[in-house]
Amino acid sequence: MREAEKVFIGYLAEHNLRWTNQRKELLHLFLKMEKHLTIDDFYQIVQRKNDRIGYATVYRTLKLICKSGLAREVDFGEGKVRFEHKYAHEHHDHLVCTQCGKLIEIKSPEIERLQNKLAEEHCFEPTWHKMQIFGNCGECRK
Repeated sequence: MREAEKVFIGYLAEHNLRWTNQRKELLHLFLKMEKHLTIDDFYQIVQRKNDRIGYATVYRTLKLICKSGLAREVDFGEGKVRFEHKYAHEHHDHLVCTQCGKLIEIKSPEIERLQNKLAEEHCFEPTWHKMQIFGNCGECRK
């Protein structure tokens, strides 16, 4: 968490933004969560810890965490944005259950090799990608 905190503090300093107690609290709380959280999900968690932190502060801080490179926004076709860790986390893709909303993170070197091979075959230089497969999880299919 120390390295991530340094990254965030550095980002704030570069952009002439203050490192406040609220931002520190929100950063530490977010880094402890290994979930794909919406702003509303995170706000509810924050409220249980510190009800003096407002929704706008949570929203703006999550956006700053993303801009600093510690997190990324993901969209699983639900009409809402979720946030997941990025910094010091291995690249992964997702399987998304369209019935219960379950998210399964997939790490596959074989898929990555195939994607790179396809890009190379087409003289294409990828800068980033995401793969999301939508369907029904085993529990929902029962």
